[in-house]
Amino acid sequence: MTAISSLLFFVLSGLCEIGGGYLIWLWLREGKSTWLALVGAILLTTYGFVATLQPANFGRAYAAYGGIFIMLSILWGWRIDQVAPDRLDWFGAAVIIVGVLIMMYGPRG
Repeated sequence: MTAISSLLFFVLSGLCEIGGGYLIWLWLREGKSTWLALVGAILLTTYGFVATLQPANFGRAYAAYGGIFIMLSILWGWRIDQVAPDRLDWFGAAVIIVGVLIMMYGPRG
């Protein structure tokens, strides 16, 4: 598996988790349709399956996924909730992404 396909699996699983959680949030916190909760639950379940497609062991894949999740959450908040990240958000996210790349794709000896 290439690093590109692995990163795409990370992004897809992150969008499923964040999107699913967001839909359930809308249902519970804002009184939106129960259908949103159902779609959210399906997305959250899909996230669980997509995450297993990573080539790394469970601990490493989920630790690295946490970094991707942080970056996607910042972007989600910016685009969906209209809360712009500040320079420290971007700096922290960059540090985390470098860590993800090292953990997942650095040479192992």
